[in-house]
Amino acid sequence: MAAPRKYPDELRERATRMAVELRQDPATKNGAIKRVAEQLGMHPETLRNWVRQAEIDGGVRPGTTTADAQRLVELERENRELRRANHILRTSAAFFAAELDRPTSK
Repeated sequence: MAAPRKYPDELRERATRMAVELRQDPATKNGAIKRVAEQLGMHPETLRNWVRQAEIDGGVRPGTTTADAQRLVELERENRELRRANHILRTSAAFFAAELDRPTSK
């Protein structure tokens, strides 16, 4: 289970949009993230991470997009489930093979 989020999604989107817009203007680029974070009452590093991820998702910066990361988590979960099922099937097959090899007493 994921931890509850400290900031609502609306605030996250608004803060990210504001910071990205300010960073596009050369006159306000320096310290834009810090100013927006202070105005909205959050830690600048939090906003910096949000902006970085938004740039990755937008294709401006290289990295793993949110959609790719989510898909990777889903595939890893499915892989774990399949490995577990294979282990169960392998174990049960060995058990029944051993049963067939046992001599029966009548």
